[in-house]
Parts: sequence; structure tokens; C-alpha cells
Amino acid sequence: MSDVHPVAAAGFGAAADVYERARPSYPEEAVQWIAERTRLEEGATVVDVGAGTGKLTRLLVATHARVVAVEPVEAMRAVLLDRVPEIEVLDGTAESIPLPDASADAITVAQAFHWFDHERAIPELHRVLKPGGWLVLIWNSRDMNDPLQRGIEDLLAPLRDVAPYQLGEKWREPLEASALFGPPEEAWFSIAQQMTAAGVGERVASTSFVAAMSPDERARLLERVRQLTAGTDEPFAFPYVTEVYLARSNASA
Repeated sequence: MSDVHPVAAAGFGAAADVYERARPSYPEEAVQWIAERTRLEEGATVVDVGAGTGKLTRLLVATHARVVAVEPVEAMRAVLLDRVPEIEVLDGTAESIPLPDASADAITVAQAFHWFDHERAIPELHRVLKPGGWLVLIWNSRDMNDPLQRGIEDLLAPLRDVAPYQLGEKWREPLEASALFGPPEEAWFSIAQQMTAAGVGERVASTSFVAAMSPDERARLLERVRQLTAGTDEPFAFPYVTEVYLARSNASA
């Protein structure tokens, strides 16, 4: 756990069950595109690093590839093992993956790459990938064209402090500067949850730095979130933009 960002360790450890209930899955067409592009099929091995509660992991099982999940937070691993009992689940981080060299055809990272220590994680991800293997980064990001999502972001942005966030795309710089991977290919998809006001509150509560707040601070924030949904007919659509990035491992690096 020493390699895990302290906000992630505290927040996700405290909110694993809420994370599982409140977070969206990923679009089937996005997973199909990933599988086709990276040739995930029977005989291939895909390692889901920072697997969390297995939101992406369980969808990878349908590719018939061997799926290995790596997750450092014990509470998240417990939910993952309950939801996807048929796969191998390992305690590890992106900076120290407990697998041999060149053992994976693809590595997926869902909602997690921005948390990594990139200076250490990028070489470690490259080590585990076979030459020419694929690094797959995927995020469900708030659709800022939706007034509710924009309102929630306006509440969260001043509170984020040191917690890293994918929307600034600071993660791009170390990846694109590395000689270990080629330039990323990009694709975008859409997904929407059918939500209630209570569900939106849980979604916000599952955010790492919100889960790490004191109970009083969290309660005040969630009351402001509740006010954003006051009077809205339920259920309502809660949209995301799913971003996918594929970067191929350079064999000569």
C-alpha cells in the first residue's frame, strides 16, 4: 500500500461498497473495440491494473482471454473477488506488478492511470507487456454538456486539492515522453446511468477525496449535491463520456 496515493488508499478503502453501487460500467461497444484492436481472445492474457471492484474486469471475461486483476486496496479486492470469482486477483500496484516479464498481451487501466507514479509505473507496465503489447487506458468522465454533471464538477473542483484528476490530462505528458510506448490512439463513447437523487449522492460519495473527508464535511457537500437534483423526476439520465487510449509497447525500447 506504500505505493498507493494516500487519498486513494483512504477514500477507496472506506467507500468500496459505495463505489460498486454508484459507479457506472463501461459501454459494450468500447470493450468490443478494445478487444478487436488489441486481439483479446482465447489464448491471450490481459492484466487489469488498478482493477478496483472489477467494473472493467468483469467485462473483459467475455473476451475469453485469460484475465488477471491487480488491485492494492484490500476493501476493493474483497468486492472484486465477490463479483468476479472466476479470475485470478493479485495484491499489487502499477509500480510493482507481481507478474513475470513479457507475460501480458494487454494491460488495461480503468479510472486509475492518473493516480500512478508515472516515473516508476510506465517502465513496470512495459516490463510486464510482451513486445508489441497494448496499454489500454479508459475513463468514464463527466459529460460537461449535462447541467447536473457540470454543477457537480463546480462543487468538487475547489475541494480536489492534491488529488490527481484525469481531465487535466497531465498523465499524457509522461506517457508521450516515454520511449517505451508509441503515441496513443484515441476513441470516445457514451454511456448514461439511470439515476435517482440518492444515487447521485452515492456517486459523489464514492469519489476518493470525498470519501476521505470528515463526516461533517461530507454531509455538507452531499446536501449541496442533493439541492442540485431537487424537483427532478426520477429516474433520470446521468451521462458520461467514455475515453479510451491505446498505446503500443515498443519492442526496441
